[in-house]
Amino acid sequence: MSSEPIERRVSYLGDRLRGRRCQICGKEYFEIRDYCGNCGRKSFGKMEDIDFFYEKGRLELCTLINEPTNKFTKLGTYIYGIVSFHNGKIRVPGRLTDKIIRNGETVDFSALEGREVVPRFRRRYSVERSEIIPTISLAFTFSDEYYPHQEYRVVKPNKEYEAPGIVGYGVYTSKFRIREGGIERSVPFIDEDAITAAVEAGKLALIHSGVDSSLVGKVYVGSESNPYAVKPIASKVAQVLKLGEEDEDVQGVDAIDTEFACKAATSMFKDAASLVSYPKMGVPYAMVIGADNSQAAPRDSPGGELDFFVGYGGCAYIFGKTDVIAQLEGWYSCTSDTPDFWRRDGEPYPMHGGRFTGDPAYFKHIRKAAKKLMDRLSLKPSDINYFVAHQPNVQFPVRIARELGFKEEQYMPSIQVAKFGNTYSGSSPVGLAAVLDIAKPNERILIVSYGSGAGSDAYSLITTSQITEKRQRQKLTVKYQAENPFLEYVDYNTYRRLKAGM
Repeated sequence: MSSEPIERRVSYLGDRLRGRRCQICGKEYFEIRDYCGNCGRKSFGKMEDIDFFYEKGRLELCTLINEPTNKFTKLGTYIYGIVSFHNGKIRVPGRLTDKIIRNGETVDFSALEGREVVPRFRRRYSVERSEIIPTISLAFTFSDEYYPHQEYRVVKPNKEYEAPGIVGYGVYTSKFRIREGGIERSVPFIDEDAITAAVEAGKLALIHSGVDSSLVGKVYVGSESNPYAVKPIASKVAQVLKLGEEDEDVQGVDAIDTEFACKAATSMFKDAASLVSYPKMGVPYAMVIGADNSQAAPRDSPGGELDFFVGYGGCAYIFGKTDVIAQLEGWYSCTSDTPDFWRRDGEPYPMHGGRFTGDPAYFKHIRKAAKKLMDRLSLKPSDINYFVAHQPNVQFPVRIARELGFKEEQYMPSIQVAKFGNTYSGSSPVGLAAVLDIAKPNERILIVSYGSGAGSDAYSLITTSQITEKRQRQKLTVKYQAENPFLEYVDYNTYRRLKAGM
Protein backbone atom coordinates (compact mmCIF):
# COMPACT_ATOMS: atom_id res chain seq x y z
CA MET A 1 0.00 0.00 0.00
CA SER A 2 1.40 3.36 -0.98
CA SER A 3 0.52 6.56 0.87
CA GLU A 4 2.39 8.98 -1.40
CA PRO A 5 -0.53 9.81 -3.74
CA ILE A 6 -2.67 10.69 -0.72
CA GLU A 7 0.05 12.96 0.63
CA ARG A 8 0.26 14.76 -2.72
CA ARG A 9 -3.51 15.11 -2.84
CA VAL A 10 -3.72 16.94 0.49
CA SER A 11 -0.55 18.99 0.12
CA TYR A 12 -2.46 22.09 -0.93
CA LEU A 13 -4.05 22.23 2.50
CA GLY A 14 -0.77 23.45 3.96
CA ASP A 15 0.44 22.86 7.49
CA ARG A 16 -2.95 22.85 9.17
CA LEU A 17 -5.90 20.52 8.70
CA ARG A 18 -8.40 22.82 7.12
CA GLY A 19 -11.70 22.39 5.36
CA ARG A 20 -14.91 24.15 4.49
CA ARG A 21 -18.46 23.86 5.82
CA CYS A 22 -21.62 24.77 3.92
CA GLN A 23 -23.65 27.21 6.03
CA ILE A 24 -26.82 26.11 4.27
CA CYS A 25 -26.84 22.33 4.70
CA GLY A 26 -23.91 21.86 7.14
CA LYS A 27 -21.97 19.45 4.91
CA GLU A 28 -18.23 19.57 5.57
CA TYR A 29 -15.37 19.08 3.13
CA PHE A 30 -11.71 18.24 3.72
CA GLU A 31 -10.65 20.68 1.08
CA ILE A 32 -10.86 24.39 0.36
CA ARG A 33 -13.82 24.57 -1.99
CA ASP A 34 -16.03 27.55 -2.80
CA TYR A 35 -19.30 25.70 -3.24
CA CYS A 36 -21.22 22.79 -1.74
CA GLY A 37 -21.87 19.71 -3.84
CA ASN A 38 -25.30 19.38 -2.25
CA CYS A 39 -26.46 22.96 -2.49
CA GLY A 40 -24.80 23.96 -5.78
CA ARG A 41 -24.79 27.58 -6.93
CA LYS A 42 -26.72 28.95 -3.97
CA SER A 43 -23.85 27.96 -1.68
CA PHE A 44 -21.33 30.33 -3.35
CA GLY A 45 -20.19 32.84 -0.73
CA LYS A 46 -21.69 30.75 2.05
CA MET A 47 -18.84 28.33 2.69
CA GLU A 48 -17.04 28.87 6.01
CA ASP A 49 -13.56 27.77 7.01
CA ILE A 50 -13.14 24.96 9.52
CA ASP A 51 -9.87 24.14 11.22
CA PHE A 52 -8.99 20.88 12.95
CA PHE A 53 -5.60 21.99 14.31
CA TYR A 54 -6.76 22.15 17.95
CA GLU A 55 -9.43 19.46 17.72
CA LYS A 56 -9.42 15.73 18.37
CA GLY A 57 -10.55 12.98 16.05
CA ARG A 58 -11.14 9.25 16.20
CA LEU A 59 -9.06 6.54 14.52
CA GLU A 60 -11.68 4.52 12.67
CA LEU A 61 -9.45 1.86 11.11
CA CYS A 62 -5.77 1.37 10.36
CA THR A 63 -3.20 -0.81 8.69
CA LEU A 64 0.55 -1.36 8.76
CA ILE A 65 2.79 0.06 6.03
CA ASN A 66 5.66 -2.41 5.86
CA GLU A 67 7.28 -1.18 2.68
CA PRO A 68 6.97 2.62 2.36
CA THR A 69 7.52 4.02 -1.10
CA ASN A 70 10.04 6.53 -2.38
CA LYS A 71 10.59 9.40 0.07
CA PHE A 72 8.77 7.69 2.95
CA THR A 73 11.43 5.00 3.22
CA LYS A 74 13.29 6.67 6.11
CA LEU A 75 10.16 6.55 8.25
CA GLY A 76 10.44 2.76 8.30
CA THR A 77 7.38 0.68 9.11
CA TYR A 78 4.46 2.80 10.29
CA ILE A 79 0.71 2.71 10.96
CA TYR A 80 -1.63 4.44 8.56
CA GLY A 81 -5.34 4.90 9.01
CA ILE A 82 -8.55 6.84 8.57
CA VAL A 83 -9.34 9.51 11.16
CA SER A 84 -12.79 11.03 11.50
CA PHE A 85 -13.82 14.40 12.91
CA HIS A 86 -17.23 15.79 13.89
CA ASN A 87 -18.89 12.37 14.24
CA GLY A 88 -17.81 11.24 10.81
CA LYS A 89 -18.58 14.40 8.83
CA ILE A 90 -14.92 14.55 7.87
CA ARG A 91 -12.70 11.54 7.27
CA VAL A 92 -9.02 12.01 6.49
CA PRO A 93 -6.14 9.61 5.87
CA GLY A 94 -3.24 10.05 8.24
CA ARG A 95 -0.14 8.51 9.75
CA LEU A 96 0.18 7.48 13.41
CA THR A 97 3.42 9.00 14.65
CA ASP A 98 5.41 8.40 17.85
CA LYS A 99 5.16 4.65 17.25
CA ILE A 100 8.27 2.52 16.82
CA ILE A 101 7.27 -0.72 15.07
CA ARG A 102 10.08 -3.17 15.67
CA ASN A 103 10.97 -6.03 13.33
CA GLY A 104 8.58 -8.94 13.74
CA GLU A 105 6.27 -7.01 16.07
CA THR A 106 2.60 -7.91 15.80
CA VAL A 107 0.24 -4.92 15.90
CA ASP A 108 -3.21 -5.44 17.42
CA PHE A 109 -5.26 -3.06 15.27
CA SER A 110 -8.42 -3.72 17.27
CA ALA A 111 -6.73 -2.16 20.31
CA LEU A 112 -6.01 1.00 18.31
CA GLU A 113 -9.18 1.51 16.30
CA GLY A 114 -11.86 3.58 17.98
CA ARG A 115 -9.44 5.59 20.14
CA GLU A 116 -9.30 9.39 20.14
CA VAL A 117 -6.34 11.02 18.41
CA VAL A 118 -4.93 14.55 18.14
CA PRO A 119 -3.31 16.15 15.07
CA ARG A 120 0.44 16.65 15.35
CA PHE A 121 2.71 18.95 13.38
CA ARG A 122 5.46 16.86 11.75
CA ARG A 123 7.71 16.38 8.74
CA ARG A 124 5.81 14.56 6.05
CA TYR A 125 8.84 12.58 4.93
CA SER A 126 12.60 12.75 4.82
CA VAL A 127 14.18 14.61 1.94
CA GLU A 128 17.40 15.12 0.06
CA ARG A 129 19.76 17.79 1.42
CA SER A 130 18.92 20.25 -1.36
CA GLU A 131 15.12 20.02 -1.03
CA ILE A 132 12.57 21.93 1.02
CA ILE A 133 11.28 20.01 4.04
CA PRO A 134 7.52 19.45 3.71
CA THR A 135 5.48 19.59 6.91
CA ILE A 136 1.84 19.06 7.78
CA SER A 137 -0.52 18.31 10.67
CA LEU A 138 -1.69 15.11 9.01
CA ALA A 139 0.03 12.94 11.59
CA PHE A 140 -1.71 11.85 14.78
CA THR A 141 -1.02 10.54 18.26
CA PHE A 142 -3.41 9.02 20.75
CA SER A 143 -4.91 11.63 23.06
CA ASP A 144 -4.95 9.24 26.03
CA GLU A 145 -1.18 8.77 25.89
CA TYR A 146 1.72 11.22 26.15
CA TYR A 147 0.18 14.16 24.30
CA PRO A 148 -3.33 14.95 25.61
CA HIS A 149 -5.94 16.92 23.77
CA GLN A 150 -6.11 20.52 25.02
CA GLU A 151 -8.71 23.05 24.03
CA TYR A 152 -7.51 26.40 22.69
CA ARG A 153 -9.97 28.91 24.04
CA VAL A 154 -9.41 32.63 23.43
CA VAL A 155 -10.12 34.56 26.62
CA LYS A 156 -10.88 38.28 26.72
CA PRO A 157 -8.26 40.03 28.93
CA ASN A 158 -9.62 41.54 32.13
CA LYS A 159 -6.61 43.28 33.72
CA GLU A 160 -3.82 45.48 32.43
CA TYR A 161 -0.56 45.65 34.38
CA GLU A 162 1.81 48.58 34.67
CA ALA A 163 4.89 46.49 33.86
CA PRO A 164 5.10 43.94 31.02
CA GLY A 165 5.65 40.27 31.68
CA ILE A 166 4.84 36.68 30.84
CA VAL A 167 1.24 36.10 29.78
CA GLY A 168 1.54 32.40 28.92
CA TYR A 169 4.09 29.67 28.25
CA GLY A 170 4.45 26.15 26.93
CA VAL A 171 7.10 23.41 27.00
CA TYR A 172 7.40 20.61 24.49
CA THR A 173 9.64 17.55 24.69
CA SER A 174 9.32 14.22 22.91
CA LYS A 175 7.91 11.09 24.58
CA PHE A 176 11.15 9.27 23.69
CA ARG A 177 14.08 9.16 26.08
CA ILE A 178 17.52 7.66 26.37
CA ARG A 179 18.63 6.80 29.90
CA GLU A 180 22.34 6.53 30.65
CA GLY A 181 23.85 6.68 34.11
CA GLY A 182 21.91 9.11 36.25
CA ILE A 183 20.49 11.21 33.40
CA GLU A 184 17.55 10.88 31.03
CA ARG A 185 17.36 12.87 27.81
CA SER A 186 14.54 13.70 25.44
CA VAL A 187 15.03 12.28 21.92
CA PRO A 188 13.18 13.57 18.84
CA PHE A 189 11.14 11.05 16.91
CA ILE A 190 12.29 10.55 13.34
CA ASP A 191 9.82 13.14 12.00
CA GLU A 192 10.67 15.81 14.60
CA ASP A 193 13.25 18.59 14.51
CA ALA A 194 13.76 22.06 16.01
CA ILE A 195 10.88 23.42 13.90
CA THR A 196 8.52 20.80 15.31
CA ALA A 197 9.46 21.66 18.88
CA ALA A 198 9.10 25.40 18.19
CA VAL A 199 5.60 24.99 16.75
CA GLU A 200 4.44 22.63 19.50
CA ALA A 201 5.78 24.88 22.27
CA GLY A 202 4.17 27.94 20.69
CA LYS A 203 0.87 26.10 20.36
CA LEU A 204 0.95 25.18 24.05
CA ALA A 205 1.78 28.79 25.01
CA LEU A 206 -1.28 30.04 23.12
CA ILE A 207 -3.45 27.46 24.89
CA HIS A 208 -2.09 28.49 28.29
CA SER A 209 -2.34 32.23 27.69
CA GLY A 210 -5.77 32.30 26.07
CA VAL A 211 -4.36 35.03 23.78
CA ASP A 212 -5.88 35.43 20.33
CA SER A 213 -3.06 34.39 17.99
CA SER A 214 -3.92 37.24 15.61
CA LEU A 215 -2.80 39.71 18.32
CA VAL A 216 0.76 38.35 18.42
CA GLY A 217 2.69 40.95 16.44
CA LYS A 218 6.19 39.54 16.63
CA VAL A 219 7.74 36.10 17.06
CA TYR A 220 11.38 35.35 17.81
CA VAL A 221 12.80 31.82 17.58
CA GLY A 222 16.22 31.13 19.07
CA SER A 223 17.95 27.95 17.95
CA GLU A 224 21.32 26.56 16.92
CA SER A 225 19.87 23.52 15.15
CA ASN A 226 17.72 25.05 12.43
CA PRO A 227 17.24 22.38 9.73
CA TYR A 228 18.03 25.13 7.23
CA ALA A 229 21.22 27.20 6.88
CA VAL A 230 19.13 29.80 5.06
CA LYS A 231 15.43 29.94 5.92
CA PRO A 232 13.93 30.94 9.26
CA ILE A 233 12.09 28.74 11.71
CA ALA A 234 10.02 31.74 12.80
CA SER A 235 8.21 32.05 9.45
CA LYS A 236 6.98 28.47 9.74
CA VAL A 237 5.86 29.09 13.33
CA ALA A 238 4.01 32.25 12.28
CA GLN A 239 2.22 30.52 9.42
CA VAL A 240 1.25 27.34 11.29
CA LEU A 241 0.08 29.13 14.45
CA LYS A 242 -1.58 31.93 12.45
CA LEU A 243 0.24 34.68 14.34
CA GLY A 244 -0.87 38.17 13.43
CA GLU A 245 -3.75 39.00 11.14
CA GLU A 246 -4.07 36.65 8.18
CA ASP A 247 -4.49 38.25 4.76
CA GLU A 248 -4.51 36.01 1.68
CA ASP A 249 -2.26 33.40 3.34
CA VAL A 250 0.20 36.06 4.53
CA GLN A 251 0.52 36.62 8.27
CA GLY A 252 0.72 40.21 9.55
CA VAL A 253 3.53 39.46 11.96
CA ASP A 254 7.26 40.15 12.16
CA ALA A 255 9.08 36.81 12.42
CA ILE A 256 12.80 36.50 13.04
CA ASP A 257 15.30 33.83 14.08
CA THR A 258 17.94 34.74 16.63
CA GLU A 259 21.34 33.24 17.40
CA PHE A 260 23.52 33.27 20.50
CA ALA A 261 24.04 29.60 21.35
CA CYS A 262 21.97 28.63 24.39
CA LYS A 263 20.80 32.18 25.19
CA ALA A 264 19.35 32.88 21.75
CA ALA A 265 15.85 32.94 23.25
CA THR A 266 16.38 34.62 26.62
CA SER A 267 18.21 37.48 24.91
CA MET A 268 14.87 38.35 23.30
CA PHE A 269 12.84 38.48 26.53
CA LYS A 270 13.77 42.15 27.03
CA ASP A 271 13.06 43.00 23.39
CA ALA A 272 9.63 41.36 23.53
CA ALA A 273 8.80 43.08 26.82
CA SER A 274 9.93 46.45 25.45
CA LEU A 275 7.94 46.09 22.26
CA VAL A 276 4.64 45.35 23.99
CA SER A 277 5.18 48.33 26.32
CA TYR A 278 4.73 50.89 23.56
CA PRO A 279 1.07 51.15 22.52
CA LYS A 280 1.94 53.14 19.38
CA MET A 281 3.82 50.11 18.04
CA GLY A 282 0.54 48.20 17.82
CA VAL A 283 2.02 44.96 19.16
CA PRO A 284 -0.02 43.81 22.17
CA TYR A 285 1.78 40.46 22.41
CA ALA A 286 5.16 39.04 21.34
CA MET A 287 6.21 35.39 21.40
CA VAL A 288 9.73 34.15 22.22
CA ILE A 289 10.69 30.52 21.58
CA GLY A 290 13.86 28.58 22.32
CA ALA A 291 13.96 25.22 20.54
CA ASP A 292 16.75 22.83 19.71
CA ASN A 293 17.49 19.33 18.54
CA SER A 294 20.73 19.79 20.43
CA GLN A 295 23.70 18.83 18.33
CA ALA A 296 26.57 16.57 19.33
CA ALA A 297 29.00 14.45 17.38
CA PRO A 298 28.93 10.68 17.98
CA ARG A 299 30.83 9.99 21.19
CA ASP A 300 33.75 8.28 19.45
CA SER A 301 34.40 11.47 17.40
CA PRO A 302 36.03 14.83 18.23
CA GLY A 303 33.48 16.84 20.22
CA GLY A 304 31.67 13.63 21.19
CA GLU A 305 31.81 14.43 24.92
CA LEU A 306 28.62 16.48 24.42
CA ASP A 307 26.79 13.35 23.31
CA PHE A 308 26.26 12.33 26.94
CA PHE A 309 24.19 15.44 27.78
CA VAL A 310 22.28 16.82 24.78
CA GLY A 311 18.49 16.67 24.65
CA TYR A 312 15.60 17.80 22.48
CA GLY A 313 12.75 20.22 23.10
CA GLY A 314 11.40 23.74 23.04
CA CYS A 315 9.89 26.35 25.30
CA ALA A 316 7.73 29.33 24.32
CA TYR A 317 6.77 32.48 26.20
CA ILE A 318 4.20 35.11 25.29
CA PHE A 319 4.91 38.62 26.61
CA GLY A 320 2.31 41.32 27.07
CA LYS A 321 0.78 43.72 29.60
CA THR A 322 -2.62 42.11 30.14
CA ASP A 323 -3.40 39.13 32.37
CA VAL A 324 0.29 38.81 33.22
CA ILE A 325 1.34 35.83 35.35
CA ALA A 326 4.89 37.11 36.06
CA GLN A 327 5.93 40.75 35.77
CA LEU A 328 9.41 41.69 34.62
CA GLU A 329 11.15 43.55 37.47
CA GLY A 330 14.56 44.10 35.86
CA TRP A 331 17.33 42.66 33.70
CA TYR A 332 21.06 42.68 33.13
CA SER A 333 23.10 41.14 30.30
CA CYS A 334 26.84 40.66 29.84
CA THR A 335 28.96 39.53 26.90
CA SER A 336 32.57 38.61 26.09
CA ASP A 337 34.35 36.98 23.18
CA THR A 338 35.14 33.70 24.95
CA PRO A 339 35.43 30.79 22.46
CA ASP A 340 34.26 27.88 24.62
CA PHE A 341 31.86 26.27 22.10
CA TRP A 342 31.50 26.72 18.34
CA ARG A 343 30.61 25.13 15.03
CA ARG A 344 32.42 26.25 11.89
CA ASP A 345 30.38 26.86 8.75
CA GLY A 346 29.80 23.58 6.92
CA GLU A 347 30.68 21.40 9.90
CA PRO A 348 27.86 19.10 11.05
CA TYR A 349 28.63 19.15 14.78
CA PRO A 350 29.87 21.74 17.32
CA MET A 351 33.21 21.58 19.10
CA HIS A 352 33.97 22.25 22.72
CA GLY A 353 36.79 24.37 24.09
CA GLY A 354 37.50 22.09 27.02
CA ARG A 355 39.38 24.22 29.56
CA PHE A 356 37.50 27.36 28.43
CA THR A 357 34.13 25.86 29.37
CA GLY A 358 33.84 26.21 33.15
CA ASP A 359 35.30 29.12 35.06
CA PRO A 360 36.26 31.45 32.13
CA ALA A 361 32.88 30.97 30.46
CA TYR A 362 29.78 29.54 32.20
CA PHE A 363 30.54 30.49 35.81
CA LYS A 364 32.09 33.89 35.03
CA HIS A 365 29.15 35.15 32.99
CA ILE A 366 26.36 33.75 35.16
CA ARG A 367 28.06 35.05 38.29
CA LYS A 368 28.48 38.52 36.77
CA ALA A 369 24.90 38.78 35.43
CA ALA A 370 23.28 37.50 38.63
CA LYS A 371 25.28 39.74 40.96
CA LYS A 372 24.87 42.85 38.81
CA LEU A 373 21.11 42.44 38.63
CA MET A 374 20.77 41.76 42.36
CA ASP A 375 22.89 44.87 43.06
CA ARG A 376 20.75 47.01 40.74
CA LEU A 377 17.56 45.86 42.44
CA SER A 378 19.13 45.83 45.95
CA LEU A 379 18.28 42.17 46.38
CA LYS A 380 19.85 39.49 48.52
CA PRO A 381 19.51 35.74 47.80
CA SER A 382 17.03 35.57 50.69
CA ASP A 383 14.75 38.01 48.80
CA ILE A 384 14.43 35.53 45.93
CA ASN A 385 12.14 32.50 46.04
CA TYR A 386 13.54 30.60 43.04
CA PHE A 387 16.85 30.66 41.18
CA VAL A 388 17.06 29.31 37.60
CA ALA A 389 20.36 28.87 35.75
CA HIS A 390 21.35 27.43 32.37
CA GLN A 391 21.74 23.67 32.68
CA PRO A 392 24.41 22.03 30.48
CA ASN A 393 24.62 19.29 33.13
CA VAL A 394 23.49 18.84 36.73
CA GLN A 395 26.73 19.96 38.41
CA PHE A 396 27.12 23.43 36.88
CA PRO A 397 23.79 25.02 37.97
CA VAL A 398 24.08 23.49 41.45
CA ARG A 399 27.62 24.84 41.92
CA ILE A 400 26.81 28.40 40.78
CA ALA A 401 23.61 28.49 42.82
CA ARG A 402 25.46 27.54 46.00
CA GLU A 403 28.27 30.00 45.25
CA LEU A 404 25.73 32.83 44.89
CA GLY A 405 24.22 31.93 48.24
CA PHE A 406 21.04 30.11 47.22
CA LYS A 407 19.68 27.16 49.16
CA GLU A 408 18.61 23.84 47.70
CA GLU A 409 14.90 24.64 47.95
CA GLN A 410 15.52 27.78 45.87
CA TYR A 411 17.34 26.13 42.94
CA MET A 412 16.38 22.45 42.79
CA PRO A 413 12.82 22.95 41.39
CA SER A 414 14.31 24.50 38.24
CA ILE A 415 16.92 21.83 37.50
CA GLN A 416 15.41 19.67 34.77
CA VAL A 417 18.50 18.64 32.81
CA ALA A 418 18.49 15.17 34.42
CA LYS A 419 15.04 14.54 32.88
CA PHE A 420 15.35 16.15 29.45
CA GLY A 421 19.08 16.72 28.81
CA ASN A 422 20.55 20.03 27.72
CA THR A 423 17.96 21.49 25.37
CA TYR A 424 20.37 24.32 24.47
CA SER A 425 18.29 27.48 23.80
CA GLY A 426 15.38 25.80 25.59
CA SER A 427 17.45 24.93 28.67
CA SER A 428 16.98 27.81 31.13
CA PRO A 429 13.49 28.60 29.69
CA VAL A 430 12.41 25.03 30.56
CA GLY A 431 13.81 25.54 34.07
CA LEU A 432 11.79 28.74 34.37
CA ALA A 433 8.66 26.93 33.18
CA ALA A 434 9.16 24.23 35.83
CA VAL A 435 9.19 26.98 38.48
CA LEU A 436 6.16 28.79 37.01
CA ASP A 437 4.29 25.46 37.14
CA ILE A 438 4.51 25.49 40.94
CA ALA A 439 5.08 29.13 41.97
CA LYS A 440 2.58 31.00 44.13
CA PRO A 441 1.50 34.62 43.62
CA ASN A 442 3.94 37.36 44.68
CA GLU A 443 7.05 35.21 44.49
CA ARG A 444 10.32 36.43 42.96
CA ILE A 445 12.20 34.35 40.36
CA LEU A 446 15.76 35.05 39.20
CA ILE A 447 16.69 33.39 35.89
CA VAL A 448 20.19 33.58 34.42
CA SER A 449 20.87 32.04 31.04
CA TYR A 450 24.22 31.30 29.43
CA GLY A 451 25.22 31.15 25.78
CA SER A 452 28.60 30.13 24.50
CA GLY A 453 30.58 32.67 22.67
CA ALA A 454 29.78 34.04 25.37
CA GLY A 455 27.16 35.83 27.46
CA SER A 456 24.39 35.70 30.04
CA ASP A 457 20.98 37.32 30.52
CA ALA A 458 19.62 37.77 34.04
CA TYR A 459 15.96 38.59 34.67
CA SER A 460 13.96 39.12 37.83
CA LEU A 461 10.27 38.23 37.62
CA ILE A 462 7.51 38.60 40.22
CA THR A 463 4.48 36.34 39.90
CA THR A 464 0.91 37.65 40.09
CA SER A 465 -2.37 36.16 41.29
CA GLN A 466 -3.21 35.14 37.72
CA ILE A 467 -0.53 32.45 37.72
CA THR A 468 -2.81 30.12 39.65
CA GLU A 469 -5.90 31.09 37.66
CA LYS A 470 -4.28 30.06 34.36
CA ARG A 471 -2.61 26.90 35.67
CA GLN A 472 -5.62 24.72 34.99
CA ARG A 473 -5.41 25.45 31.25
CA GLN A 474 -2.17 23.54 30.79
CA LYS A 475 -2.10 19.74 30.99
CA LEU A 476 1.34 19.27 29.41
CA THR A 477 3.33 20.64 32.35
CA VAL A 478 7.04 20.04 32.87
CA LYS A 479 6.31 17.46 35.59
CA TYR A 480 3.76 15.71 33.36
CA GLN A 481 6.38 15.37 30.62
CA ALA A 482 9.08 14.22 33.05
CA GLU A 483 7.04 11.55 34.82
CA ASN A 484 4.62 10.43 32.09
CA PRO A 485 3.90 6.66 32.18
CA PHE A 486 3.97 6.52 28.36
CA LEU A 487 7.62 7.54 28.05
CA GLU A 488 9.50 5.18 25.72
CA TYR A 489 13.20 4.48 26.18
CA VAL A 490 15.52 3.73 23.26
CA ASP A 491 19.07 2.34 22.95
CA TYR A 492 22.08 4.36 21.81
CA ASN A 493 21.92 3.31 18.15
CA THR A 494 18.22 4.22 17.92
CA TYR A 495 18.94 7.51 19.70
CA ARG A 496 21.57 8.48 17.12
CA ARG A 497 19.30 7.48 14.24
CA LEU A 498 16.37 9.53 15.55
CA LYS A 499 18.56 12.56 16.34
CA ALA A 500 19.78 12.59 12.75
CA GLY A 501 16.29 11.99 11.31
CA MET A 502 17.42 8.78 9.65
